[in-house]
Amino acid sequence: MRREDPRLAQRIRAALGDARTVLNVGAGAGSYEPADLEVTAVEPSAVMRAQRPSGAAPVVDARAESLPFADDSFDAAMAVLSDHHWEDHARGLAELRRVARHSVVVFTWERKSLTDSWLVRDYLPGFARLVPPGYSLEQMLAALGGGRIEPVAIPHDCRDGFLHAYWRRPRAYLDPRVRAGISVFRLLEPDEVADAVARLEADLDSGEWERRNGSLLELEELDLGYRIVVTELTTGI
Repeated sequence: MRREDPRLAQRIRAALGDARTVLNVGAGAGSYEPADLEVTAVEPSAVMRAQRPSGAAPVVDARAESLPFADDSFDAAMAVLSDHHWEDHARGLAELRRVARHSVVVFTWERKSLTDSWLVRDYLPGFARLVPPGYSLEQMLAALGGGRIEPVAIPHDCRDGFLHAYWRRPRAYLDPRVRAGISVFRLLEPDEVADAVARLEADLDSGEWERRNGSLLELEELDLGYRIVVTELTTGI
């Protein structure tokens, strides 16, 4: 259920600019690692490392908070939808900045917009408990030393099955295979997830979901709070 969406990949690649060597932190199975760049991956999960395909970038068993590389080892450091899993967010950001010579690129999300979505608002309010204390884009920019924030609208047919990828395809969340690819469903209590799924199914069958959210069915893409944070450490490469 989780695979690279080419439209999101294009945005991430553009944010990396002229970088030639890149460290991908929290790399998972290797999605969004630009094929035209020299990438080194960091992934602490043996399960995820085993899922990396043949020919993927070399991967190191390490954590964001303690990267086993010298200062300024890479043109850029990146993280894609992984920074909210770090045990020490500020330390992880400091490490990305330390090992990058020229830029840091983080594809992440903005808390308020994400929690205002129909999925979280109506069915998964417990998601708010999973957000790290103080997690905000403003805090991230301050830790990185400034930069810019680029909004990323999610297409209605997004191929990468992260939490809000199915915002216009609500029945997808009834599929246990879809939920298995989304960490939120693993982190919430099983009873909480079962209740959310049951209520969503009932609302879909009764037409209540469409009554509340039918206007979304006309949209091609939606801003759900996903953002690319870019910090440029020098003026060029």
